[in-house]
Amino acid sequence: MKYFIIAGEASGDLHGSHLMHALKKVDPNAEFRFLGGDLMYAEAGEPIIHLRQMAFMGFIPILLNIRTILGNLATTKKAIRTFVPDVLILIDYPSFNLRMARFAKMKIGLPVIYYISPKLWAWKEYRIKEIKQYVDAVLSIFPFEVDFYHKHHYENVFYVGNPLFDAVPAASSETIPFDEFVLRNDLSKIPIIALLAGSRQKEIRDNLPLMLSVCDQFPNYQFVIAGAPGIEPSYYKQFLSDARSAKLIFNQTYDLLQQAEAAIVTSGTATLETALLNVPQIVVYHLTPARLTPILRKWIIRIPYISLVNIIAQKQVVLELIGSQVTTQRLTHELNQLLNNDSYRASMLDEYKQIQAKLGERGASRIAAETMLGILHDLHHQTRPNPFTT
Repeated sequence: MKYFIIAGEASGDLHGSHLMHALKKVDPNAEFRFLGGDLMYAEAGEPIIHLRQMAFMGFIPILLNIRTILGNLATTKKAIRTFVPDVLILIDYPSFNLRMARFAKMKIGLPVIYYISPKLWAWKEYRIKEIKQYVDAVLSIFPFEVDFYHKHHYENVFYVGNPLFDAVPAASSETIPFDEFVLRNDLSKIPIIALLAGSRQKEIRDNLPLMLSVCDQFPNYQFVIAGAPGIEPSYYKQFLSDARSAKLIFNQTYDLLQQAEAAIVTSGTATLETALLNVPQIVVYHLTPARLTPILRKWIIRIPYISLVNIIAQKQVVLELIGSQVTTQRLTHELNQLLNNDSYRASMLDEYKQIQAKLGERGASRIAAETMLGILHDLHHQTRPNPFTT
C-alpha cells in the first residue's frame, strides 16, 4: 500500500519513524511520502517538508509565518494528489492535520487514520466535531482516550498501547557508563540535572531562562540541556551567558536522562519519557505574557493536570508549576526535595511503576501497523468509487 504520513513535531517524527518501520514489516510493498524529520528520513528518504519548517507555536509566531504555513498546506495537498496514496495517516499536530483531514476526505474521498490523536480531553474539545466528520479511525495511545471518544459518540477508536515504550530504552538494557558519557560530551564528573525545555523556540524562550535560574543554587551538580531536534545551537546560546555551569548536548536525550539524578521538564511528551526512564522530575509550563495563564487555566485547559504523568495517574505524582508559579524559589525547593528527600523521591519512582503498568507492554508500533491494515482492508472492501478515477 501507499501511505502518506504527516508529523509536524519532534515527537511525531519519532513515533512516525517507528510506525514506518512496523508498516514495512507487515506490508512488504509499503511506499511512503511524508512530512516529518530526520528519524522518518532514515526510514523512507527525503521528507516533502521537514518539520523545521512546520514547528510554529503561539498566535504571533503563526501570524509571522503565515505565508510559510499556507505554502506548506498547498505543497502537501499537491503531494497527496500526485502520490495517490491508499491512506492519509495523521500524527498529532492538529491545527495543520485537521485541515489536511478535511481536504483528504471532502476533496478526494481518501481514508484518514489519526495515530496519536490531538489531546482533545485536555483542550479544544470542540475539535471532536472535525474528527467525526473527516477521520475514519483513531488509534489511541492512552487507555482513557477510548472512553473520551465513546462519551462523544465516536466509536472507531482503538487503543494500541503507547509507542514511547518502543522508543525509550528498556529497563534491562545497558546504560552507557557515566564516565564514558561525561567524557564523550566534555562534561564534569559530578551528578547531572537534566533540563528539557521543549521542542519549539517559544517553549524554550519561555521556560529555559527560569530553569537555568537555579544553577547557582546547586554547585555540586551540573545542569545539562537536551537540545531539541530542529533547533540550532545558536538559539540556546542567548540564554547561557549567565549560566556558566549549563552545558548543551543534542541527539542524546534518553542517554542524558539515564545519567540524570533529576530533571526539570517543560510539559509535553517529555514528561512521560522522563517517567518511563525513572527520573524524578519537576514539570513546568511558563507562558509569556504571564497574564495568559489564568485564561488558559479557566477557558482552554479542561482537566486538573497538564503533565501526562499526572493525567495518566489521575493524581499528582510530579509537581506542576504553571505560569507565575515557575519561580527560582519554588524550583529550588522542589529540586532539593527530589535530590535529598529519600522518601519523597522513592514515592515518585513507585508511582512511575504504576503508570507504566497502566500503559501496557511494548510493541505499540507493531500493533498500530496491524490495526491500520485491518481498518484499511475493511474500508477498501466497502462499496465506494475510486476518487482518483472520477
